[in-house]
Amino acid sequence: MIESWVTDDGSAVQVVLETLRARIGEGQLETWLTSSSGRKLAFVTNAERAMVVLMNGDDDAGEHAVDPGAEGSSDGFVLSNGQDDEYPDVDTVPLEEAFRIVDHIVSSGFWPADARWTVER
Repeated sequence: MIESWVTDDGSAVQVVLETLRARIGEGQLETWLTSSSGRKLAFVTNAERAMVVLMNGDDDAGEHAVDPGAEGSSDGFVLSNGQDDEYPDVDTVPLEEAFRIVDHIVSSGFWPADARWTVER
């Protein structure tokens, strides 16, 4: 069964990439998606890189996309509460890769076979 997804404001996600791009264009750099099965997908970006986290529910530490060869860190990951985070680049992925990963998870329910991620559970 393919899950349906809604954004953190309750809006149905028809085309996830359009939704994410529109929200980034409006200055909303943090987006939470919730699936019909209760899974959560977090997407936080600084418009160059993104943190992508998939959780089985509210209490799950989840798993997140990684970029194993990346060095350094990036800031500008502004959360909806105004907090401005900095993350090691190894724990984020380039924005287009993040879009690809999120699109695949929303459409199939799984990480892309060639994506890299780490499990935090």
